[in-house]
Amino acid sequence: MICPYCGHPENKVIDSRESREQDSIRRRRECLKCMKRFTTYEQIMEIELVVIKKDSRREPFSKEKLLTGIQRACEKRPISTETLEHEVNEIVRTLLSQYEREVPGTVIGEMVMERLKKLDKVAYVRFASVYRQFKEIDEFMSELQTLLKQTDKKILTTSGTKETVTIKKD
Repeated sequence: MICPYCGHPENKVIDSRESREQDSIRRRRECLKCMKRFTTYEQIMEIELVVIKKDSRREPFSKEKLLTGIQRACEKRPISTETLEHEVNEIVRTLLSQYEREVPGTVIGEMVMERLKKLDKVAYVRFASVYRQFKEIDEFMSELQTLLKQTDKKILTTSGTKETVTIKKD
């Protein structure tokens, strides 16, 4: 690290702390030549992922684009922004741990749908209808029927005991 005052390359670290956002380290340094103090911030450089689209095009992964798509699906639903941001961060963390440079767009779409299915069924259906590009009402109905079959059993909690209730559909 070069001193911003005299240009000397040697200094010592006096204090190190994580930033409030916990995404960087703040270091207080002192130049060994002019004895002036200065602050530096160190950040971890994130690996840039490239998304392979369905038509084989490649484009840089965008966390903001992912969040926007999920927010659209969750519009007017009782889901907080913090929850959505948490889900996006979890998806990004998973992608970075499983893929080095390139990730198929279909993987991202499936991850989003899996999380939305657990979070909010209406948001899931909204996202699925756009993501899977339903062209016929039958495709849409098939997806809804699959979702309904998965939610046939509901667990009710009453006075500390759990009961399983089966809902029959006509």
